[in-house]
Amino acid sequence: MTGSQEARNLEGRKALVTGGASGIGRACAVELAARGAHVVVADIDGAAADAVAAEVGGSAWQVDLSRTRELDDLTLDVDVLVNNAGLQRVSPIEEFEPDAFRMLHAIMLESPFLLIRAALPHMYAKGWGRIVNMSSVHGLRASAFKSAYVSAKHGLEGLSKVTALEGGPHGVTSVCINPSYVRTPLVEKQIADQAKVHGIPEEDVVAKVMLTETAVRRLVEPEEVASLVGWLSTDLAGMATGSSYTIDGGWTAK
Repeated sequence: MTGSQEARNLEGRKALVTGGASGIGRACAVELAARGAHVVVADIDGAAADAVAAEVGGSAWQVDLSRTRELDDLTLDVDVLVNNAGLQRVSPIEEFEPDAFRMLHAIMLESPFLLIRAALPHMYAKGWGRIVNMSSVHGLRASAFKSAYVSAKHGLEGLSKVTALEGGPHGVTSVCINPSYVRTPLVEKQIADQAKVHGIPEEDVVAKVMLTETAVRRLVEPEEVASLVGWLSTDLAGMATGSSYTIDGGWTAK
């Protein structure tokens, strides 16, 4: 059931979605707005963020989350924080560019820490908060050629659990969502790199790389992930904390 079919159970809440201008982030913005939240769409692409914010009746924040020191003194008055922004690099470790490794960690581990740090005082003061960290099946399993992504997502899992332990007494929950490959621009951009490192044609990547581990042989749709984010952001999910929610077509069932 989508947010549009449910009561507006986030009425009066303010949500921040990073990477909110496309893919999973855009779907989350639409879902949370349908549930009544005012959504701040954060993205490095200011024009795209403005467009999504206008669509959902929210506001936009153009931000480069790789510039983490600029977030050190940030304060956030949000009730729901969705740490979704991410990127991918596919390369053997010995060929992996050090600056690319650092950038992935900055965006997918350092910036979530800094945004959580900025949001918790407001959440603690209100006695309520929801933090949803967009991890991945690669936060629970590893794949070759993804050293930066896998290690960042594993770190995010740990950060989420610590946040859950500290936030629990204050009414704040923290969870991870772990999708397998989702039909997004991020996944589409991987295809050429995956073909190169695996030595296969690009048209074979989805079937021979992305879907080999799943029982359900298709990509996840962004709206499927967003529907879970929506529920985890409500009062009904008050006991859902410190945990990781797989939506991976059975990948981690093995």
